[in-house]
Amino acid sequence: MTVDLAPRGRTESGGGAGLRATARVVARADGRGGTALPVLDGEGPLALRRTRSTGPAARVTLVGAMSGPLGGDHLTVEAAAREGAALHIGSAAATLALPGQARQTARYDVRLTVAEGAELHWLPEQLISVRDSDLRVTTRAEIATGGRLVLREEQVLGRTGEAPGRLTSRLTVRRAGAPLLDQEVSFGPGAPGGWDGPAVLAGYRAIGQLIIVRPEFEHSKPQAAPLGEWAALTPLAGPAVLVTTVAPDALRVRRTLDEALRDLN
Repeated sequence: MTVDLAPRGRTESGGGAGLRATARVVARADGRGGTALPVLDGEGPLALRRTRSTGPAARVTLVGAMSGPLGGDHLTVEAAAREGAALHIGSAAATLALPGQARQTARYDVRLTVAEGAELHWLPEQLISVRDSDLRVTTRAEIATGGRLVLREEQVLGRTGEAPGRLTSRLTVRRAGAPLLDQEVSFGPGAPGGWDGPAVLAGYRAIGQLIIVRPEFEHSKPQAAPLGEWAALTPLAGPAVLVTTVAPDALRVRRTLDEALRDLN
């Protein structure tokens, strides 16, 4: 693994101030019923650690080696599960979107690829939008016909007693080249009007999503239904379901999504 701890202030293409860093993970079947990691590279604030696993899946933890993303930063995580591999990725702590010295938009891109017969779980901790920060997150997942994906996103608007920063998040999931989900949300100062109104957040500050893609859902999948007070399950146009929750705090979002994942397993 490579970890680049070069100081901040490197220049992005285009002349803006900020740090560029990429973390890459590639998982492949090891031929013995397990999963190998031929690529496990991290840069700057994106350090990767392989963690203990008792099953066939390889487990990787994303560790924050530096603060970030700060204003002007561009961070990227690329993860690929090759044919027959099982890869579970989490993070050691919440990610804080911070304003930094450069009053520019920060970017955080996640690129996930799941091959035929492979499985990828992307289950990071919460993303917290700190006051005066400006972050754009894009998450894209490409899944083969027989691939499996479990993807969770959790976002918290501001720390306790704090106004949120600006947060824009786009999530795109494609299976065999066809779209399963493509949506974008935007919150905080400068976001389109109504983001905090009764039709969207209704004053709440914690949001979460869970998308599960499985070949078995091609023939049978759960029907649309409310999940308690804070969430709803929506079947997608394909072998996938989406759970969406809005709640007063991050703890209730996590509990709701964890319960939904257990019920859908």
